[in-house]
Amino acid sequence: MEDTQAVYLTADGLKKLQEELNFLVNVRRPQIARQIGDAKSDGDISENAGYEEAKNAQAFAEGRILTVKNLLARAVVINENGSKEAVELGATVTIRDVANGDKESYTIVGSAEVDPAQGRISLKSPIGQALMGHRKDDVVLVKTPGGPIQFEVIDIT
Repeated sequence: MEDTQAVYLTADGLKKLQEELNFLVNVRRPQIARQIGDAKSDGDISENAGYEEAKNAQAFAEGRILTVKNLLARAVVINENGSKEAVELGATVTIRDVANGDKESYTIVGSAEVDPAQGRISLKSPIGQALMGHRKDDVVLVKTPGGPIQFEVIDIT
């Protein structure tokens, strides 16, 4: 079954995927082809570790090329300069944990660009889902595996 669901990307995320595809097709694929050719020139390929390694690298690269092409075909570039009135895809939101006062900032992105270490969370994550549509000063209840947590929306940029 082919996945036809939209892939939400920032302009930067789209550029990174295009660059990755370009690298895989124009640099990595020829490198692997040379490795396979070199390994074949060594003679018997039935017990040639270099050949097996190159074939595995080829399979991985071709799989990734298909994945990236699929993502790009379904890409919808999100507007990062949209309304700052409510939390939406592409917005950066600062929240405060009502219980302990800790503040955190997250950028709401599509699943292809998630990077929690950089504060980029999916709109489909528990926090992302709970924040969507809320405004500054709203208190939002987030259902987490560890139990519900209340956050106050401090800022939306």
